[in-house]
Amino acid sequence: MNSLKNKVAIITGSSRGLGKAIAERYAALGADIVLNYSSNKTAAEEVEGTIKAMGAQVISVQADVSKVADIERLFSEAKRKFGKVDIVVANAGIEMVETPVVDFTEEQFDKLFSINTKGAYFTMQQAAKHIEDNGRIIYIASSTTVFPVPGMAVYGGSKSTPRYMVDVLSKEIGYRGVTVNSIIPFAVDHSGIFTEEDSYPELRKSLIDSCPMQRLAEIEDVANVAEFFASDMSSFVNGQHLLLNGGATQ
Repeated sequence: MNSLKNKVAIITGSSRGLGKAIAERYAALGADIVLNYSSNKTAAEEVEGTIKAMGAQVISVQADVSKVADIERLFSEAKRKFGKVDIVVANAGIEMVETPVVDFTEEQFDKLFSINTKGAYFTMQQAAKHIEDNGRIIYIASSTTVFPVPGMAVYGGSKSTPRYMVDVLSKEIGYRGVTVNSIIPFAVDHSGIFTEEDSYPELRKSLIDSCPMQRLAEIEDVANVAEFFASDMSSFVNGQHLLLNGGATQ
């Protein structure tokens, strides 16, 4: 079993969904956790309670990743509490589907790129500045960056650009023993737009039909890979993009 004892992990967007699952997995492995939420303090407090019950130390920090000052404060508060940062997961993001190219608005474009692209870029920048040697930086991308899906031009585009940042950053700070990688999940059941089982039925069916394993990804599937990238087992895996999609072609 992997151990993250004496490690400190920041996970953006960790009051729900994938971020919550990754935070709880790291806590179960012994890490101290810095939770991040944008607006839902109640949800963050619930996750905080779960992590404390595991015996890990945890703080919750409200920060809007579309604002650089908030990201800087997130890292400052993490270091003020724990003295260091060992693992950073740039997970915070929003989705937009079933919106053809001819229909998306400037407002929608700006919102998604502000959170998904700008937020990820500056989270990874702060990680590069503050992370300990031999640390881990992980970006949560999307399989839409590999397989374009109609109606997801803005969402897929906003998630694609930070993958290039991963490539560059892995080369710039690899000499410190820091690894920088991305996880590229397929659509995840019980998370994001598929939090409710009856949401987007046509899209759900199309995605499942494209997958040889005949299902969407599960939250735990992503947490499993996040555990690998955070552990010593991935110490020589750098600048990589792991496609987690069950062999799907969409």
